[in-house]
Amino acid sequence: MSERNSFLVFSGTNTRYLAEKICQSLNCPLGQLVITKFSDGEFAVSYEESVRGRDLFLVQSTFPNSDNLMELLLMIDAAKRASARTINAVIPYFGWARQDRKDKPRVSIGAKLIADILGVAGIDRLITMDLHADQIQGFFNVPVDHLYASGVILPYIQSLNLDNLVIASPDVGGSKRASSYSKYLGCPLVLCNKTRARANVVASMQIIGDVKDKNVIIIDDMVDTAGTITKAADIMKEAGAITVRACASHCVMSGPASERVQNSALEELVFTDSIPYSNRCAKVKQLSVADMFAETIRRVINNESISSQYLL
Repeated sequence: MSERNSFLVFSGTNTRYLAEKICQSLNCPLGQLVITKFSDGEFAVSYEESVRGRDLFLVQSTFPNSDNLMELLLMIDAAKRASARTINAVIPYFGWARQDRKDKPRVSIGAKLIADILGVAGIDRLITMDLHADQIQGFFNVPVDHLYASGVILPYIQSLNLDNLVIASPDVGGSKRASSYSKYLGCPLVLCNKTRARANVVASMQIIGDVKDKNVIIIDDMVDTAGTITKAADIMKEAGAITVRACASHCVMSGPASERVQNSALEELVFTDSIPYSNRCAKVKQLSVADMFAETIRRVINNESISSQYLL
């Protein structure tokens, strides 16, 4: 069997836009899959072509609502029962990842639970990007190819040709990621120290470092309600920054996020297209990671190194 027909790419409903671009980059058709919806909200998955003995790549981000995760699980189960040779889950945005440890008594570790569910369903490999916490890779008992959005974000930052550039992290937890960017670009690093009143609500924030007369780029893994990122931008602007931009891997952008970004001091907010973004905001720009995932799939098929394509 030739490389061209030894693998097939399928997509769930809400990540089809990205799967189509991945297939275009791979120069292959998107596999035929039908998802039948019932009136009570239940649905069923059916492959409309033979997958026996094939290496399957199932593209689906597991962002809310939970139907996206359930679709992926049913796709995995149907593929296993149809005698696919390998089942590779391609999850550009791995949802439920913020629950990665017990940070207080009597809470779930959602990321571990989802990893267990995917393993029991029958995946042979996970391909994902910018997990909320790197240790989530260890929750899986199958190979995990952990990609980084820096592969598309760094070239974009360099294309801006900004003088007096400073990289910033919106919180201490993201300092490792921001530090990698600052070292690669050869520019200073600034940190924001924040305290939360509760989930999605920032109580206070202080800047650690100098942003006066600087062009600041805030680096984060995701933007949910945009409270942290917009508060950081406003504080940095007040502290004398010339411009403030933000780059994040995943465009969660829930609730008032778009309005907050539009009304903030941010010049622009740059995301990848790991999650669809329909509530358009003039300041939001999306960069595609389709070619990066397509290249990873090609390397998996050919048993080539994945890490050699990383910039950081």
